[in-house]
Amino acid sequence: MHLSDMDSATIAVWGGEETPLAFGAAQVPIVQSAPFAYPDEDSWMDAALHRSDGHIYSRNTNPTVHVFEEKMRLLEGGEAATSFSSGMAAISNSLFALLRPGQRVVSIRDSYGGTSKLFLDFLPGMGIDVTLVETSDADALDAAIAAGCDLVYLETPTNPTLKILDLARATATARKAGAITIVDNTFSTPINQRPLHLGADLVVHSATKFLGGHDDALGGALIGRADLVRRVFEYREITGATLAAFPAYMLLRGLKTLSLRVKRQNQTAFSISHMLREHPAVTQVFYPGLEDHPGHAVAARQMAGFGGVLSFAVNGDFNAVKRVLDGLKLVHRAASLGSVNTLAGPPATTSHVECTAEQRAELGIPEGLIRYSCGVEDPADLMDDLNSALAKV
Repeated sequence: MHLSDMDSATIAVWGGEETPLAFGAAQVPIVQSAPFAYPDEDSWMDAALHRSDGHIYSRNTNPTVHVFEEKMRLLEGGEAATSFSSGMAAISNSLFALLRPGQRVVSIRDSYGGTSKLFLDFLPGMGIDVTLVETSDADALDAAIAAGCDLVYLETPTNPTLKILDLARATATARKAGAITIVDNTFSTPINQRPLHLGADLVVHSATKFLGGHDDALGGALIGRADLVRRVFEYREITGATLAAFPAYMLLRGLKTLSLRVKRQNQTAFSISHMLREHPAVTQVFYPGLEDHPGHAVAARQMAGFGGVLSFAVNGDFNAVKRVLDGLKLVHRAASLGSVNTLAGPPATTSHVECTAEQRAELGIPEGLIRYSCGVEDPADLMDDLNSALAKV
């Protein structure tokens, strides 16, 4: 049985590590070298021209980084993978490498704040036409794609309102239009969702989040069609947004427990979302695991788990949000997600800090929202902590 046919929990441990590692190491060594030396000019030239395996310079490729990329390739089920210094480096390099002036990209209004900034400010300034569609309107998305476009960029569940897109439907429409489809799978991880199996051409990740899982390493990844990954890799070689060996090692360490962590976080978020829905101080809960969530049926069809992140709104103005956040003891008030520690905050300081209040309103992001990323703490303790903080509203 080939490793690619095994469960994702097994791939997370053994992917990219099937053959013996250097020096007989049981864990992937950190190859902390910028250049790589060769015994003669011929072997150096063969490696430089890709006629033989080998590394030339760590801005391009590195042995430790290669294992991370191969593990991600296997986890997502793609033809090829490359990596980046951060999630936004992965997203921006992919868009910049694949789009040209005069081309058109279609996306949704609810994408991550940094991504939205690219769509609202940077890409239009490069002469690229951007159409942002209301996220929940599948017919409008189909129509915008069918009208003609070169690239479709999707994110599901969305950050931070947890809206769900039907990936099989959207990617089929994009394929008919001859467009490349990129899906941000950061929230779901390959444990919960595999967009390439639903028709996407490329999957992008902020590896800093669930993949690393410990809030101690920045990184990004792109997985999918080999020809497209190669184009982005060649662009990244020149821009220099390279994943270094040490953070790659840290991300590899985190990936070993990815399946364990995500499944626990799925269960915790499911329990907390149901508890919050019944709380008198909470006006709205956003979580696709709730049966009354508008995207629940689609999420149940395309996801193995509903994820470890939820968001909710409380009674009152932003002062009420601050009282709840200040009352929480078992959280870090920090702009990240997917960690073993629970993290919480409003969009103004987390997902959409790059955007103005006006831009957040334009994107349909409520100012009174709290994004809550479940860690691996005991769920009952987290619910007690939430109940205590919500009593202050």
